[in-house]
Amino acid sequence: MKNLRDLQKVLRGAGRHPETLGFRDGTRLLVLPHGGRLLGVFAAGSEENFYWTNPALDSVASAKAFFAGAAWHNSGGDRTWLAPEVDVFLPKFPDLTAYDQPRSLDPGNHRVVRKSGFLFLENKLTLRLSRSGRKVDLKIVKSFGPSPDPLRYERDMNLKGVSYAGYAQFTSLAFAGGRVPAGAQLGLWNLIQMPHGGELLLPTFSRSEPLHIFSTVGRIPKSAVRIGEHLIRYRMDQRGEHKLSFRAAAMAGRAAYIHGKGNDWSLVVRNFGVNPSGEYVDVPWHDPEWRGFAVQACNVCSGLGAFSELEYHIPGIGAGTGLSSCQDLAQVWAYRGPKDRILAIARRLVAGNDFRM
Repeated sequence: MKNLRDLQKVLRGAGRHPETLGFRDGTRLLVLPHGGRLLGVFAAGSEENFYWTNPALDSVASAKAFFAGAAWHNSGGDRTWLAPEVDVFLPKFPDLTAYDQPRSLDPGNHRVVRKSGFLFLENKLTLRLSRSGRKVDLKIVKSFGPSPDPLRYERDMNLKGVSYAGYAQFTSLAFAGGRVPAGAQLGLWNLIQMPHGGELLLPTFSRSEPLHIFSTVGRIPKSAVRIGEHLIRYRMDQRGEHKLSFRAAAMAGRAAYIHGKGNDWSLVVRNFGVNPSGEYVDVPWHDPEWRGFAVQACNVCSGLGAFSELEYHIPGIGAGTGLSSCQDLAQVWAYRGPKDRILAIARRLVAGNDFRM
């Protein structure tokens, strides 16, 4: 599902209430409170979504069945989860056989609040942390604002025929009442789902080997991951489900996904803060004492759908951090156009002058 109008019609017909935001540069966002998703990003004059959405949203009938089902409602787009994964999504950890998305988190119970011209999504929730067994009361708030094209003043770039959409996302996390339960640590985890088959571009300050978190079908071929001194490339076209994780100390604060065929290409860039001094609380499933991972990539081509996830974490709050709340600001810059110009944008914003495809 890519068409904005059809997607709005289907969601309303299925009893959901999407919100549409528009900015001065023509960017339009489709926000779905159910799940706290930014479900669609659209450039001026275009109905084509930059993000993946679940094929269940292709018709009212299938969308009704999807939302009525007991399975996880993975509608697509940009969502917010919480880390560490071993505490929030692996309820029997260290037993890895059960993976569960807490319904209080996703889809949650997001309340739409309009204040000073902005739209906020607020979700108050309770989670049980698997390793300690403790219950924690939390509040997550999200809002969205404009993010003008960072290349708009670059005189040496030919952007003719290139369309742009962008937004800023503000996310906060807090323990209810500012009280931190003993031993509890949690961190914000933001994820974008893109059409399957593209390539992740991850700039780094130094050469850094990714950590393989899991694979459900075979291993990731060595040819799919190329590691340079200042750029990691991951071709996300594998069957099954595979996940890589990357160290905060080497991350440059941007990640991109390039996708296309013929002369119709797109580039989605996420610009985010990295603080290697912060307490990144997400950990490998088989080494839960190893911290410091800030970025992840998840390739999915399975019963869950066919999409590629670009993920980043925010340093955690709670025990040992001195923090009971945190705030995050990140931007998304999305481009669509001829291959040569999309590659030129990728070189300027992410990959460096030597980047080729």
